[in-house]
Amino acid sequence: MLRPYLADDAKPRLQPRDRAAQHPSPTLVGLACYYRWVGGFSRDGGEFVTFRFTTAGESHGRGLVGVLEGIPAGLPVSADRIDAELHRRMGGYGRGARMKIEADRIEWLSGLRAGETLGSPIAMLVWNRDWEHWRDVMAPEADPPGAERRRQVTRPRPGHADLAGALKYDRRDARDILERASARETVARVACGAICKLLLEQFGIEIGSHVVELGGVTARVGAQHAAPLPVALNRYADQSPVRCFDPEAEREMIARIDAAKAAGDTLGGVVEVVAAGVPVGLGSHVSWDRKLDGRLAQALMSIPAVKGVELGLGFEAARRKGSEVHDEIMPGFARATNRAGGTEGGMTTGEPLVLHVAMKPISTLMSPLRTVDLASGAPAQAQSERSDVTAVPAMGVIAEAMIALMLVQAMLEKFGGDSLGEMKRNFQGYLAQVGARIPKGAAGAAGAAGAAS
Repeated sequence: MLRPYLADDAKPRLQPRDRAAQHPSPTLVGLACYYRWVGGFSRDGGEFVTFRFTTAGESHGRGLVGVLEGIPAGLPVSADRIDAELHRRMGGYGRGARMKIEADRIEWLSGLRAGETLGSPIAMLVWNRDWEHWRDVMAPEADPPGAERRRQVTRPRPGHADLAGALKYDRRDARDILERASARETVARVACGAICKLLLEQFGIEIGSHVVELGGVTARVGAQHAAPLPVALNRYADQSPVRCFDPEAEREMIARIDAAKAAGDTLGGVVEVVAAGVPVGLGSHVSWDRKLDGRLAQALMSIPAVKGVELGLGFEAARRKGSEVHDEIMPGFARATNRAGGTEGGMTTGEPLVLHVAMKPISTLMSPLRTVDLASGAPAQAQSERSDVTAVPAMGVIAEAMIALMLVQAMLEKFGGDSLGEMKRNFQGYLAQVGARIPKGAAGAAGAAGAAS
C-alpha cells in the first residue's frame, strides 16, 4: 500500500526542538537527567514511575547493558527480533572498521521466562568483541605506580564531547569522556527500543525510517511523495546501502561518501521516520512535560550528532499562511492532509507521526582540525580515533528505537496494565469510547481512532 505521509507538496525543512520531559521535583534534581531518559513520572505528589529505561557501558569496555522497566507481563519476545534490529544498526555504506569486528547479539540477564516478559525489569547485555584489544587500556583497576596511561586523548576533537566533558568532570585524559559519549552506547538503546517495537506491534503501531538527504544529496522520495507505510518502509530501505529509495540519489550519495573518505572528511544527512497506526490522544496538552511532540524531540536530539528535529512541515510551516498549514477535519474526524505530522497540542491526532532528524557530520576526521593540547595548552591537531565516514543510515534505526521508547511510555500512561491482556482491554475500551463520538455512517473513522482499531 502506498500513500503520502504529509499529503502536501512542500519539502519539509529542519526544525530544532527544545528539550522536554525534565522533572522539576527538587528531590529529584540529582536524577533529573536519568528520569528524562526513563520517562518516569515520579514527583513529590506520590505518582509512581510507570516506565523507564537506562543504559550502561563504554565504547571499548566489556559490553553494553540496557535495562527496561514497565513492560507488562505476557509480551512474547525473542532474541532473534532484538538481534535483527542490532544488525540493522550496524549497516550502512560509510561505516568504519569497528562494524567488521563486532557481531552484536543480546544476552538476557533478567525479565523473561519461556519467551514472555514477566513484568519485572528486563536487562540485556551486548558484549564488545573489540574489548579484547582494549583490555589494558580500559581496565577498571588502578594503574601500577609510575605507569603511564595508555592511549590517552589529550587533543580534543572539535564537535565532540571531549573538551567540554574533560573540563566539566576534571579529567586529564579525554578518553574518560569519549568512551561513554561514543555512539556505541546506542546499541543498548536499540535493544530496548526493539522490545518496545514488539509491544507496539500488539496494538497495530509500526515504525520505519529512510534516508532523505546525505552529504548534500536530496532524494526524490519522502513525505511529500508517495512512499510505503512502515511495514514495507524498512524492508525497502534496508535493501539500499544508504537506506534510500531513490536509485539516482543513492548512487550520488555513495560517490560523495567515497570522496569524503578519500579526503579524510565526514558527512551528515537527514532521515525521515514514520510511525503509523498511532491512536488519537497520546500525550497531553495540560503540562509542558507531558506534550508528546516535546518528548519525541528531546529523545531524538539525545542521539549523538543529531542537531535538528522537525515534526510535519517543521520550519516550512512558519513560511506559510495558516490556511496552507492546518489540517482540515473531515467527517469521521479524519484529516484532509497531515501537515502537522501527527500531533496537535502535544497529542497525537490519529494520523501517522512524521519526523525529520538531522545528523551533523561525525566529529572524528582523518584530516584533523585544529585544537589545543590539554596537557601543554599548545596548539595541536585533533586526535583521530577509528571512525565512520557517515552513520546517517544507522541513525535512522536509532531514531526508530527512540520513538518506540517514547510511544511505549505514552501508551503505558494512557492504557497501562500489569499484563498485556489488561493493557489490551484498556486500549479497546478507549477505542470504543472514541468510536462512540463519531457519527454513524461517517467516513474516515480510522483516522481519529488510529489504524490499530
